[in-house]
Amino acid sequence: VQLQASGGGLVQAGASLRLSCTASGGTVSTYTMGWFRQAPGKEREFVAVVTLSGGRTFYTDSVKGRFTISREDAENTVYLQMNGLKPEDTTVYYCAADQHLITSAIAIVDQYDYWGQGTQVTVSS
Repeated sequence: VQLQASGGGLVQAGASLRLSCTASGGTVSTYTMGWFRQAPGKEREFVAVVTLSGGRTFYTDSVKGRFTISREDAENTVYLQMNGLKPEDTTVYYCAADQHLITSAIAIVDQYDYWGQGTQVTVSS
C-alpha cells in the first residue's frame, strides 16, 4: 500500500487543521492506520491510531480531547482532525499502516510496515 499525507500548513494557535492520509494499492479498512510526528533531532512519536480490528481509536495524552482520528472507507482515507492547535504541535506529521499489529504495539514506530511522506504543521503563537 502507498500512503499520501496532506493537509499541513501554517496556522495560529487555537486554530484547526485536518490532515488526510489517502491510500492506494490497498484498502484502509484492512490496515491499522496511525499518525505519528517527528520534530527535528527527536524521535518519531505516536499521535493517534484507528485499529483494523473494531476501528478502535487511541491517542497520546497530549492530544486527547483536541485531535480526532477517523477512517472514511468510501474515500480510502484516514483523517486527523486537529483542533485547538498549540505551538508545541509544530512538527512533521506522518501516517502509517500495518496489517498485523497487536494492540500493545500500536504506538511503536518500528511495528509499522508502510509510511507516507510527511506533512508539515506549523502553529504560531
